[in-house]
Amino acid sequence: MPESSTSLYVAREPIFPRRVSGRFRNLKWVIMVVTLGIYYLTPWIRWDRGPNLPDQAVLVDLAGRRFYFFWIEIWPHEFYFVAGLLIMAGLGLFLFTSALRRVWCGYTCPQTVWTDLFILVERWIEGDRNARVKLHHAGWSVRKARLRLTKWIVWALIGLGTGGAWVFYFADAPTLFRDLINLEAAPVAYATISILTATTFVFGGFMREQVCIYMCPWPRIQGAMMDNDTLTVGYRDWRGEPRGKARDATAGDCVDCMACVNVCPMGIDIRDGQQMECITCALCIDACDDVMDKLGRDRGLIDYLALSDAPREEAGEKPRPIWHHVLRRRTVLYSAIWSLVGFAMVYALFMRPEIEMTVAPVRNPTFVTLSDGSIRNTYELRLRNKHGAERMFGIHVNGDAMWVLGLEGSPYSAVPVAANETLKIRVYVTAPVGSDSAQAAETPLRFWVDDLANGERAYKNTIFNGSGS
Repeated sequence: MPESSTSLYVAREPIFPRRVSGRFRNLKWVIMVVTLGIYYLTPWIRWDRGPNLPDQAVLVDLAGRRFYFFWIEIWPHEFYFVAGLLIMAGLGLFLFTSALRRVWCGYTCPQTVWTDLFILVERWIEGDRNARVKLHHAGWSVRKARLRLTKWIVWALIGLGTGGAWVFYFADAPTLFRDLINLEAAPVAYATISILTATTFVFGGFMREQVCIYMCPWPRIQGAMMDNDTLTVGYRDWRGEPRGKARDATAGDCVDCMACVNVCPMGIDIRDGQQMECITCALCIDACDDVMDKLGRDRGLIDYLALSDAPREEAGEKPRPIWHHVLRRRTVLYSAIWSLVGFAMVYALFMRPEIEMTVAPVRNPTFVTLSDGSIRNTYELRLRNKHGAERMFGIHVNGDAMWVLGLEGSPYSAVPVAANETLKIRVYVTAPVGSDSAQAAETPLRFWVDDLANGERAYKNTIFNGSGS
């Protein structure tokens, strides 16, 4: 059989959303300004932590293995805080999706925020929807090349600012900025900025809705988080159908003006029912309400609604109150778990000690018999000082009153530990000949460390190994 020349692949037709105004569009503008402001400005906020510590409010210090967030300092062994934040973020996403569908995607997802910014630039340079559609289908000319080049340059500058802001979270922002300008920064900084500039340029400028539909897994997961009581953007077909002209008395409220389709950044028709592509941005609500106002008809033909209310509204009854849909078993359960995780993290954060210690017995050999017959065990201690100043840590043991404690390289039982540092020290515990712990196979041992400045203490349990004779 001859091969068919018909392609099964349909090339993407770019979407050119029309400008719209309304309460949801205004809300998206506010969220865009706030989120972009936080992202771009946060690395430049200063926070005094004292001498020898970074004064950047938010800093991921990879070299020093620290994460600083204003007054909070997270050490590598405290990664459970990061894990807790990720759990809370996931639960929060489940909560918002079960209550308001893909409201995260429609308002605060980075892809949505940057796409909104790119569309704003595109509209500012090339004009509103009709002008952009006409320009897209027109042949190449000097004017088209000038507009496209101008738009791409602005997009590239936004991408450059996006990548540049990201690397500022990992180093002192003013210092790194100066090094970048003087071409003295580390190669990894330039590589990171280049990659993020390119991805921002491509994702926000050209791929847009394709990222949401094909690359993001959430559209396919959200169904498990939703039910018929979830509030989502929907079309009241019982009120809008059959569609017709405004002067047609037998037609519904929908005049088939296509305003809801023309403003949709995903290019879908909400009147076709619930669709995976819908990000619940509610711009179609603003567009439809504007048309209803001009026609003198009630707003809400397209609105946030619950599918479970459809039979009630179609029968002429009022929908159930919003709180009935938001405060239900699933959302209450998500809220309770989210709150418990948050409370546990806050408790752990404020109850964590400022000094910490780990003990690792040296097992090669497990013990040493000295010339006088006494038994000695060796331990490696890590003393962690989370204070902003150097502290003297006193070390002692209990378990056998006859034990003798010795610190390698020091005649004292106290050592200085620098501010925000961890000191590794080798400690010797000796049991005199004939003592119970020297003759026993194992004896419980507890190391204590005291902050001699304020009396704060920490301890770790371990084992003393004797001869077992």
